[in-house]
Amino acid sequence: MRRLHQFLTRNIIIFALIIGRAVCVMADEQPSDTLFLDNLNVVALKQSDKLRSEALSGTLLTGVELEQLNAFAIKGISDVVPNFYIPDYGSRITSSIYVRGIGARMDQPAVGLTVDNVPFLNKDAYDFDLPDIATVEMLRGPQSTLYGRNTMGGLISVTTLSPMDWQGLRVLAEGGSGATFRVYGGYYHKFNRKTALSVNLSGFRTSGYYRNLYNGQKTDKEKSVSSRIKFEWRPKKTLHLQNTLSLSALRQGGYPYESVESGEINYNDTCFYRRFLLTDGLTLKKIHKWFVATSITSVQYIDDNMTLDQDFLPLSYFVLTQKKKETGLTEDIMFRSVDNGGKYSWIGGFFGFYKHTAMLAPVTFKDVGISSLIESHRNDANPYFPISWDSREFPLDSDFKINTGGFAFYHESKYKAGRWTLTAGLRLDYERAEMNYKSDCSTGYMIYRLGETLQPERHVDIEIHDTGKLSRTFVTFLPKLSAIYNFNEESDNNVYGNISKGYKSGGFNTQMFSDVLQQRLMSVMGIGGGYKVEDIVGYKPEESWNFEIGSHLNFPDQFLEADFAVFYIYCLNQQLTMFPEGTTTGRIMTNAGKTRSFGAEATVRWNISKSLSLPWRGSLSMNTSYGYTNARFISFDDGIENYAGKRLPYVPQNTFYVQTLYDLPLGSGFVKGILFDLNLRGTGNIYWNENNSINQPFYAQLGAGVSLSGDDWSLELYARNITSTRYCTFYFKSMGNEFLQRGKPFNFGATLRFNI
Repeated sequence: MRRLHQFLTRNIIIFALIIGRAVCVMADEQPSDTLFLDNLNVVALKQSDKLRSEALSGTLLTGVELEQLNAFAIKGISDVVPNFYIPDYGSRITSSIYVRGIGARMDQPAVGLTVDNVPFLNKDAYDFDLPDIATVEMLRGPQSTLYGRNTMGGLISVTTLSPMDWQGLRVLAEGGSGATFRVYGGYYHKFNRKTALSVNLSGFRTSGYYRNLYNGQKTDKEKSVSSRIKFEWRPKKTLHLQNTLSLSALRQGGYPYESVESGEINYNDTCFYRRFLLTDGLTLKKIHKWFVATSITSVQYIDDNMTLDQDFLPLSYFVLTQKKKETGLTEDIMFRSVDNGGKYSWIGGFFGFYKHTAMLAPVTFKDVGISSLIESHRNDANPYFPISWDSREFPLDSDFKINTGGFAFYHESKYKAGRWTLTAGLRLDYERAEMNYKSDCSTGYMIYRLGETLQPERHVDIEIHDTGKLSRTFVTFLPKLSAIYNFNEESDNNVYGNISKGYKSGGFNTQMFSDVLQQRLMSVMGIGGGYKVEDIVGYKPEESWNFEIGSHLNFPDQFLEADFAVFYIYCLNQQLTMFPEGTTTGRIMTNAGKTRSFGAEATVRWNISKSLSLPWRGSLSMNTSYGYTNARFISFDDGIENYAGKRLPYVPQNTFYVQTLYDLPLGSGFVKGILFDLNLRGTGNIYWNENNSINQPFYAQLGAGVSLSGDDWSLELYARNITSTRYCTFYFKSMGNEFLQRGKPFNFGATLRFNI
C-alpha cells in the first residue's frame, strides 16, 4: 500500500501532462465539421460567462473599479466584497482570509486563489502585487466540487490583461505618505491576429508608519520588484495557447506589534521577511464540435525566510527563523460541453498536484531565555545543586522535508427545465502527505554544589538527535446540489438555492517542534514532562456543509443591480490556531469540535443620475455592500475551558462598504473629465481569542479621491482613514504576553497613469 501511495503521488503529474497533451493533439485532428466560435476566452473556465446567472454568491470587480480602489493586491478588496475580510498585518507570508466565519491564520488556506486559471497551492504566496488586473471574481461559499481542496470558504479568480485585447504602453507612478513609491511599466504588442505578447515590470517601496522604540527604526518598511511575461497564440479559431510567467522578489522589515500591557512597540532582536516567488502557467484550449478540452499546467516555486523576535520584548529570550523552499506542480485536464442552446450541459475533469517542501525552523535561545526558561526551572527544582549553561546562546534545530501529492476526479451536470436550472456535482479527492523530521540540540551545562561557595560538581553534555517520519492520507467526496429559477427568460432576475460540502486539508504542526525539543531538553534534565510528537504535530481535515438561498436582481429601468444571500454553515473539526499555555515558543493548529455560522450579505449598484433623471451634468452612482456573520462554537473543550456558545476568533461580525462616485465630463480640453470618490468601509466586532475576553469593536474608515483624466492619462489624488481611526488588525500571545498590531493611520498619495 505504501508503494502504491508513493507511485500515485510521484507519478500522477507526469501521467496528467501526457494525457493533457494527448487531448489537445486528438482534438486538433477532428474532421472539418468542427464548430468554430468567433471569440475564444480562457477566463472563468469553470464558470458561466455571466456570473450572476450562477446559483452562487459572487462579486465581479473590473480593472477600472480596482483602479478606483487603488488596489494592487487582493487585500485591497477586503470589506468591498461582503463578508470578505483580509486583515493587513505582519508580513506578506500571513495571507489570512476570512469568509462567512471560515478562515485560516496558518498552514492550509480556506479560500482558493487562481491567477489566469493557475491555482496557488500555498497561501504564503497569496499576498503579492499584481498590476494590470482585468477582473477579479470572488466566489463565496464552498467551491470544492470544481476546485477541490482548500476552497471551502470560496475562491478568488484573478485574470490579468490580455495582449490580445489591448495593445500599447502602460506606465504608472505613485507616491504617498510613509515614503511610499511605486513605479510600473507594461508593454502590450499584437504581432498579428494569431500572436501577442506582454511584458511588465514593477517596483515598490515604503518606509512604513510605526517605529520600534528599542532602536528607533521603522518596523513596517518594505521593498519589492516583480515582472510578468504573458504570451498568447491562437493559430486557429478553435485553438488557444496562453503562457504566463511571473517573478517577484520581496524584502520586508519587522512587524508593528505592540504590547497590550505597555502599549509600546519595543523589541530588541532583528525581524524581517524575504521571499522569491516564481510561477509559470500554461493553458491549452481546444474546441471540438461536441466538447471543449482544456489543459492547465503550472510550476510554482517559493524561496523565503521569516525571522522574528518571537517574544517581541526588549529582552533577549529567543528568535525564530523559518527558511522554506517549496516546489509545486499542478495539472488540470478539463472537458466541458459546447453551449449550443440545449437543455443539458456538463463539465468534468481530472486534477493532480505534487508539492515538495524543505524547511529549516531553528529557535535560538538567548541569555534571558536560558536563565528564565531553563536555568531557573531547574534550579527551583534542585536548589542545592544549581546549574549554569555553557553559553548564553544556543539553537534548537528543526529540519523538515514534506511531500504532498494528490489527485481528484470531478463532474458537474446542469439541466434546464423551463425557467429552472438544476445542477448536481461530485468530486473524489485523494491526498497523501509525508513528513520527515529531524530535531537537534548540542549543548551542555555545569552542575555546582551549593556551600559557602559554589563548587563545580560535574559537567553534563546534552546531545539530542531525534528523527522520524509521519504520514497522513485523506480521501473525501465533495457533492453539490443547486437550483436556480429565472423570473424572466430574457433578464438576469432569479432566485437560487444550493447545498455544498466544503473541505480543507489536514497537515502537520511544524511550528510546535521547537516546543517538543524544548520539553525533551527539560526532561533530559529531569524536570518537566514532554510532548508526544504523534499527539500534537498532526491535525485533521476541516469539513463543512453550506446551505444558501439568494437572489440576483436587475432593474434596467432604474439602472440598479442587487444581489442578496442568506447562509448557514455547519463545520466539523474546524482548524484553529492556538497558543499553548505557559512560556512556550510555538503555535499549534488544533481542531475544534463543531462550529456553526449563519448570516446574510447584500450588494447594490445604482446609477442615481440615470435612475432619477437628474438635471445636472455628469453621472452620480453608488456601490454598496454589507455582510453579517454570526459564527460560534457548538462544542469545543480544550481540557481547560469549554467554549460552547462563544464566538469564533478573528472573524468580523460585520463588513460594510459604500462608495459614491460623481463623474463630471469637462469637454474637449486637455482635461476631459473629473471623478470624485467618497467611500466608507467598516469592520467588526472581532473577538481575538476563544473565550472572547478581548476584542476589536466595530470601526469605520473614511476615504476620498479625486481623479483627473485625459485622452491617454489620469491623475488620482487619494486619502485613506481620513478620520485617523485607531484600530487593530491582529492579536496574539507569546510566553503568556499579549500583543496587538495597529492598523494603518491616515495616509494619502497620488497615482499618475499613462496608457499610450
